[in-house]
Amino acid sequence: MLSCALQVLLKGTEFTTGWIFFIDEEGGHSLEAYHNIPSSLSDDGCCLLKNGGCWCVNRFRSGKLTMASNIIECQRIEKSIAENKGDTGNIEYHATVPLQSGNESFGLLNVAAPGKNHFHEHELALLESVAFQIGSAIKRIVLTKKEQEIALMQERNRLARDLHDSVNQLLFSLTLTARGGTLLSGDEQVKETFSTIQGLAQEALTEMRALIWQLKPHGLENGLSEALNGYGEMLGMDVEVKVDGVVALPSKIEEALWRIGQEAINNAKKHSGEEAIYFQLNTSPNLVTLKIKDGGCGFHYNPVQFIPSMGIKGMQERVNQLEGRFQLKSEPGEGTEIVVKIPY
Repeated sequence: MLSCALQVLLKGTEFTTGWIFFIDEEGGHSLEAYHNIPSSLSDDGCCLLKNGGCWCVNRFRSGKLTMASNIIECQRIEKSIAENKGDTGNIEYHATVPLQSGNESFGLLNVAAPGKNHFHEHELALLESVAFQIGSAIKRIVLTKKEQEIALMQERNRLARDLHDSVNQLLFSLTLTARGGTLLSGDEQVKETFSTIQGLAQEALTEMRALIWQLKPHGLENGLSEALNGYGEMLGMDVEVKVDGVVALPSKIEEALWRIGQEAINNAKKHSGEEAIYFQLNTSPNLVTLKIKDGGCGFHYNPVQFIPSMGIKGMQERVNQLEGRFQLKSEPGEGTEIVVKIPY
C-alpha cells in the first residue's frame, strides 16, 4: 500500500524520489517504502537509509516536526558523498512531512527532485494533504489488525472453554472409570486392560490440558518467565529461566517467544528423555535473544537435508515473520540447543 501510494505521488508531481520511514515509540526507525532512490542510497540494501540518525528523524523523535518542512541538507546523502557511495542523482535536499492521524504520528514521508534545493508552499501543502491520507490509511490498518487480534483471542478463549468443559471432562471421567475397573476386577487380564486404558486416558488428558494452556495461556500476563515455568510445571518438566537485561518487550515478540518456548518444552518432554530444560533470555536496546537447551538424547540434524517437524517449522515461521534468526543445534547424546534472535 505504501509503495503504491508513493509511486502515485511521484508520478503526479515534480518529485522524482521518495522514501517512507516508520518510527516506533522508542524512537527506532525502519524503512518501509521507497521509489526511484539514487544508487548511493540504494546500495548495500539501503543501509544508509536504514541505519543511523538524521535531522528529520531526530526532529520527529523530539516532537518538533509537526508539518511539512524543507530540509537544508540531507545528512544521509552527505554521508554517501563522503564515503563515495556512488551516484546521488543530483539530489542534495529533500522535503519531509510527518505521517499523522489525529494525535498519532507513525513516521515520515520524504521526497526530493534533482537539483531542487527549495520546496514552495503549495508543494509542502500538497505533501501535508497526501501525508494525512496515508496516515489515516495506516490508522485504519492498525485498528483492523487490533480488531483481528481481539477476535482471534476471543476465539481461542471460546475453544479453550469448550475443550475444558467437554473433552477434558470426558477424559477425566474415563481415567477415573479405568482406575475403578482396575481396583474392582479380580481378573489379571482385565486389570491389565483397564490399567492400559487408564494410562492412555491420562496421557490424552495431559495433552488436552497442554492444548488448552496453549490456546489460553495462564501466567503470560505476569511475564514470559512465569508463563514458561507454569507450563513446564503442568507437564512435569523442571524449567529454569534466566533473564539478563529486563525490558518490556512488544506484545507480538513476547507472544512469539512464548509459543516457541512452549513447543521447545513439548519436544523436550516427548523426545529428549530428560525432565529439565533451560532458558536464557538476553535483551539489548534493539535485540532479544532466547537460548533454549536440554541435556537429552539429541538427534542428527542437518539444516540442509533435515525435514523439519511441524513444531520446528512453526518456530522458524514465527521467527521469520518478525525478521529474526532461528538456529538449531543437536547431536545424538549431546542434547538440543535452539537460539532465537529477534530485532525490535
